Amino acid sequence: MQETLFCLNVGHLLPYSMSDSNSSDFTNPSTFILLGIPGLEAAHVWISIPFCTMYAIALLGNFTILFIVKTELSLHGPMYYFLCMLAITDLVRSTSIVPKMLSIFWFYSREINFSACLTQMYFILSFTTMQSSILVAMAFDRYVAICDPLRHSTILTNPMVAKIGLAVVLRGIMLLLPHPFLARRWPYCRTNIIPHTYCEHIAVVKLACADISVSSYYSLSVALFVTALDVFFIAVSYTQILRAIFRLPTKDARLKTFGTCGSHLCVILASYIPALFSFLTHRFGHNVPLHFHVLMANMYLLVPPMLNPIIYGVRNQQIRVRLLQPFTHKWN
Repeated sequence: MQETLFCLNVGHLLPYSMSDSNSSDFTNPSTFILLGIPGLEAAHVWISIPFCTMYAIALLGNFTILFIVKTELSLHGPMYYFLCMLAITDLVRSTSIVPKMLSIFWFYSREINFSACLTQMYFILSFTTMQSSILVAMAFDRYVAICDPLRHSTILTNPMVAKIGLAVVLRGIMLLLPHPFLARRWPYCRTNIIPHTYCEHIAVVKLACADISVSSYYSLSVALFVTALDVFFIAVSYTQILRAIFRLPTKDARLKTFGTCGSHLCVILASYIPALFSFLTHRFGHNVPLHFHVLMANMYLLVPPMLNPIIYGVRNQQIRVRLLQPFTHKWN
């Protein structure tokens, strides 16, 4: 949703003063200039430390999840396949922004090719949509596992999981494909300076000196469609799950069954809360400084990829046992 809410920011990005930038008369810029975090340029090196740390944890954690699931045959099941899909989307999203961000912070390398900027924008939007779709698929998996456990293995077969994965990818690719094409057709005759650390969609199209209402309306429509639909399906799944749990005869059985959903619920919260907070600051925080908006836009792309593998590593017993196996063998 981080960025299924991404497009809900249409029209609410804090404007920056054009007098602070070097306006020119170009129509098709070969490059854009990323400012980083406006107003906090002196602190860029210090800000890079937590950002780099979060990225390193995200890389290590998500690659560890992929390695454990690949090498442990007992984890070759729908829930873990979806977890691998989530790890891949997290890796792509964070890698789409962090290397360039660090080059801005460390080496003042602020230029980004026009096509590379649109590609970065597209990757962020499409893989964010894929992430939201995967959370829906994981909610469906938990629903079948708890509400209809005897049919779980016959409903969520490997071919079905592959079809769901394909639908997730196609949904992310097709729904967001118009964005870079619409952004490419606008004339950029004002400035090529983007007050951001990466090519955020609305930050790019607001530089165009043309009527961008088509892009804005399409962005809003996609955001509402993706967000509303995904949240609806997750809510329906967990409503049915909770009803099934409360029908169980004992408190221990209820707690044990609900525990199987704990990791997924934590991942949902880790994914949606930073995005929701960022959206609210854009929508209602008109007096909030621009640098705070930019920081929040980075946090909702960096926090979920860092937290998701930690959540599953801590809460999921099978992954935790497999992760600690080398250390337990060493002490034994």
